[in-house]
Amino acid sequence: MLMSQPPESARVKKPDSNKQSSSSEGLIQSTDVERNRLLAEMAEQSTDMISRHTPGDWRFIYASPAVTHLLGYSVEEIVGMSAYELYHPDDVEDFKRRSPSVSYERGLYTHNYRFRCKDGHYTWLESTSRSIRDAATDELKEILVVSRDVSQRINAEQANRRLARVLEHSSDLVAFVTPDHRVSQLNEAARDALGLEVSGHDPLQLKMLFTPESYSLLQQQAFPEAHDQGSWRGEADMYSRIHQQAIPVMLEVLAHRTLDNRLEYFSTVARDMTAIKQAEAKQQQYQQEIDHAARLITMGEMATGLAHEINQPLTAVVNYVRGIQRRMQTDRESALDDIEQPLERIGNTALRAGEIVRRMMDFTRKSDPKWELLELNSLVNDLIGFCGSAAKRHNVVLENGLPENISAVYADRIQLEQILLNLLLNGIEACHRAEHRTPLKVWLEASTDKTDQVIISVLDQGPGLPVADPEQLFEQFFTTKADGLGMGLAISRTLIERHGGQLQAENRADGGAKFSFILSST
Repeated sequence: MLMSQPPESARVKKPDSNKQSSSSEGLIQSTDVERNRLLAEMAEQSTDMISRHTPGDWRFIYASPAVTHLLGYSVEEIVGMSAYELYHPDDVEDFKRRSPSVSYERGLYTHNYRFRCKDGHYTWLESTSRSIRDAATDELKEILVVSRDVSQRINAEQANRRLARVLEHSSDLVAFVTPDHRVSQLNEAARDALGLEVSGHDPLQLKMLFTPESYSLLQQQAFPEAHDQGSWRGEADMYSRIHQQAIPVMLEVLAHRTLDNRLEYFSTVARDMTAIKQAEAKQQQYQQEIDHAARLITMGEMATGLAHEINQPLTAVVNYVRGIQRRMQTDRESALDDIEQPLERIGNTALRAGEIVRRMMDFTRKSDPKWELLELNSLVNDLIGFCGSAAKRHNVVLENGLPENISAVYADRIQLEQILLNLLLNGIEACHRAEHRTPLKVWLEASTDKTDQVIISVLDQGPGLPVADPEQLFEQFFTTKADGLGMGLAISRTLIERHGGQLQAENRADGGAKFSFILSST
């Protein structure tokens, strides 16, 4: 059965191969033109500088408008210039050595260099160069370069390298610590002082750098505070595994965060305080020696009065004993009934003499400070009794004007006694009067301020301060006494400063002088 032919309209016509080829070539050419137009437009609008150069001397054949933004030149000004004219002198030879082996043989080459701008300053550029060769002869025709400004990045990298060198050679002990308290890096000073090395395979735990007490301080206070506030500063003890001993340091902990404010790491910067602590200890020992010497000098100045003070009870004891002896010799039996009272007086008098000796020994004894709460009225009454003989010799009256309910103060007893004794003796000497004249008065006052600190004052009715500037009285070796050493008030001020206060002097409105200082009641 013969099949019928399909109608003409339904027949599929075979394409004309010549027409199809012409159409494809036209489409390709049209696409190439459009692509070139787009590429040219991108080059004209790009913030990166696109340039073409001759192979030998690297003269600009073309430069995109970005050249004005990067280097300050117009396109017309830079075309025809050689890139070698604009390179920093230190970079020219480096580029020439690289270019034969890198730029041309491998086709692409990216490098950083300094280029001189029109105003004379240099800027860092990062350029990617591509060699364009003739397809038939492989002859190098030109170099295509894309350049961008990387000054900010290069400067930041250089700054980081400089900082790294500074940290590495710093005498401070520097460590970088991860948020989970592992040590990622130690500088040379820290490695040498602590005898530790950091390995990427076996990171150090932070607790190896510090004593247990200081590591606990870091965990509980330093890192939380640095995390919340950015930094923490305080004293701590690191541990040297070389010398097997603690190293006192002034420590600063800094928290470093990422751009999105996440904690990245901590840094710890420790300054070795060993020498300073040793100097402070020596200074403290030296000051204690001076304080002790001052107390001995004070006792020396009071020697006559103290000898009289002790001689009185000793004389009384002798008289009581002799009275008992006479009674025993005349009437032994009746005397036994009458000696009870004299014996009691002997005992009390001997105790009085012993108390004077004990007070002298306590005052002159060399001892470390002992801080405690002291009841002021009891201490002042003891000192007034102690100075009684000196006051009597100078015809001066001593009075305790402290309120009965005045707060106890936190101080070292011996040092506080030394301060008050020195001020009382100064006041007594300032109020010296002849026996036949009405005696002047030296007394103590005390009050509490708004912060519950106790203000203690020693006042006198003498002629007032002997100088126009009260501060001059507290200078070492300054004295207005013919036989004075000029150390009493200077030492007293130092002792008050150790207690957190300040000794001050002023003239009273109605005559005389007033020395005041503040002590804490807690």
